[in-house]
Amino acid sequence: MQAVAREMNLSETAFLLAEVGDYRLRWFTPVTEVDLCGHATLASAHALWESGRLPPGAQARFHTRSGLLTAERKGGWIEMDFPSTPPKPIEPPEELVRALGVKPKSCGYNQTDYLVEVESPEALRAMKPDLQLLSVLPVRGVIVTCVSDSMEYDFISRFFAPRAGIDEDPVTGSAHCCLAPYWADRLRKREFTAYQASARGGILRVRLNGGRAILAGQAVTVFRGELL
Repeated sequence: MQAVAREMNLSETAFLLAEVGDYRLRWFTPVTEVDLCGHATLASAHALWESGRLPPGAQARFHTRSGLLTAERKGGWIEMDFPSTPPKPIEPPEELVRALGVKPKSCGYNQTDYLVEVESPEALRAMKPDLQLLSVLPVRGVIVTCVSDSMEYDFISRFFAPRAGIDEDPVTGSAHCCLAPYWADRLRKREFTAYQASARGGILRVRLNGGRAILAGQAVTVFRGELL
């Protein structure tokens, strides 16, 4: 699986194995297996419905390194039930500040990633972090976020994970498991529309439900292939 993911060279490649009534799901970046991945889970559920392996109205159930995850179709969106991973406030490490090249407004850590809030959307979009310095930090990745400057979205973010083989991820569901509780405390709400400001960009609907983060996104099939 790791060799195939390296050959695909995408942020994550998902692997499904049918079990009794459910599926085993694993995710690999080009260099390592990861514990949680949103967009590859979204793609997996979409592929199961599109291929007829699951009936159109059936819930997709995945057994993963992060426990049981589910996905359901809700209109034109796919809604996934993930664990919420709130960050704990910390003082930003000097190496992190130097690597990002911006002054943090606040900083947190959730056992997997650093979360850094910056002052403005302009600062977030203009960031050109030192990926080599980021790659030596003892975390999976770094989430950078700020309140949105558009009425369409509540907050925006970017995600860098060179240590895991991903310089910048296009859209990161697992990061929003951390972002949702972070912004819930600051915006005094539990439902959000979020935008990930990568080069490709992506829109997510996010809501908190107890200790769970409910993430919704959209998927479309762009190609089909066969590995020999």
